[in-house]
Amino acid sequence: MKQKSKVIGVLGAAVLTAGLLPATATASPGGAAAALCGMHVGSVSAGGDHQSQHVSALSTPDVSPISVWGPDLYPDGQTRFSASLLLNTTTTQPATVSGYQVIGDALYRSRYVRPAPAPPHSIQLDRIGGGWGTFVALDESRYQSTLNGAIRTTTYGLRNDGLLFRWTVDSAGVWRNAGSAPGFASVKSMALISKTPTYDTFLANTRAGALYTIHIPTSAPMKPVVKAVRGSTWQGFEYLIANKCGSQSTLLIGIDKDTQSAHMYAVSHAQGTSTVIKSLGKLPATFDQPIYFRWAFYPYYDQLFGE
Repeated sequence: MKQKSKVIGVLGAAVLTAGLLPATATASPGGAAAALCGMHVGSVSAGGDHQSQHVSALSTPDVSPISVWGPDLYPDGQTRFSASLLLNTTTTQPATVSGYQVIGDALYRSRYVRPAPAPPHSIQLDRIGGGWGTFVALDESRYQSTLNGAIRTTTYGLRNDGLLFRWTVDSAGVWRNAGSAPGFASVKSMALISKTPTYDTFLANTRAGALYTIHIPTSAPMKPVVKAVRGSTWQGFEYLIANKCGSQSTLLIGIDKDTQSAHMYAVSHAQGTSTVIKSLGKLPATFDQPIYFRWAFYPYYDQLFGE
């Protein structure tokens, strides 16, 4: 490993107020108000930079230029994949970015603070554990109730033999095994679309082209419920990135690394094969970064209810 502490450069304060705030919408995708939906697509460059692009579901999709949110954070070319990264910011506090990355064979939690205006600050990179060389996907469901403030943090990792693992993470950052389930070897990419007090749901595509929901109750033992959404044509995407749009719908981006392109879809509340999926078109940008992830926000505001 390189030195764990790297310097974060200065980024314009306008990004904090205009470029990395939660996207909102007032109606389901596909309707007139779908133009208000959007998301922030994160990426890690070959040089270890944290980056962001804002994508809007306008009458034609719109993509902002890449903004470097944290330059030179990770060892060059060694990040294999990333969970969603949590941005926690207020009008009075500096922006804090935290989350998990697999670097080489090990899992790390990274955290850095980016004030605005931003003097240089160092990243805190903590090793969680090794043995992650056989894993192919990682994400975290951070749920906070809008009613009573109850918080749940659950992390999922997919191994290349199709075993899907689940852990709970407490407020001190301690991981506890919460079960596993086999049968997911054909999954190519998966995106979190729902997080509730009692279940999480992922939307996943397979190498054969199918699209499924994976509904995972929080109860033990771990027993995912898989439902087919589409039977073909989804095999081209190495990344699926999703965000809430409206009260019960999802804005979905599929990234094809072979063609360095991305397509946007409006997805109704998931109901198996009756789920409505509307193509919003190809995004007018080149998607050639090695790693992509979803920028998430403080859990109270980051509500997902796509299934």
